[in-house]
Amino acid sequence: MHCGNAVGAVDPFCGKCGSRQPAAGAANPSASDFGSGISNRNAELLCYIPLVGWIAAIIVLASDRFRNHIRVRFHAFQGLYLFVAWLIVEWVLTPALYVSDYSLAYPFHRLATRGLQALILAAWVVMIIKVSHDEDYHLPIVGDLAERSVSEQRS
Repeated sequence: MHCGNAVGAVDPFCGKCGSRQPAAGAANPSASDFGSGISNRNAELLCYIPLVGWIAAIIVLASDRFRNHIRVRFHAFQGLYLFVAWLIVEWVLTPALYVSDYSLAYPFHRLATRGLQALILAAWVVMIIKVSHDEDYHLPIVGDLAERSVSEQRS
């Protein structure tokens, strides 16, 4: 009612001036309402999108909506830890194992680091498939870390 014209309870905009109307029952939407329109499974899936799922994982972990959803939080942590594993390979192992481009060991260096990256990418794909079929699967190492992180937050 920016212009004073009466609008219906479910009308998102004023028919006279076009201004956005506050949502019914929520005149001041807060950040805790984020994710109210997303299902648990979709939130889990978003956490496993290669290279950008970490953003969804952080949003899920910070969201009030998923605070008591242990399974969703597990997948958020596991997706986040997969991304950390990717960063370790990319930022730590690749430079640490680097040898000159002219060295005979160079092809083996590239094979080792690209192989680890392919393994992490395959884990992301496997987890997308598992979550889409509503199957629980704990990856080795990162799954244990994710389980521990979820249990620490519950206590």
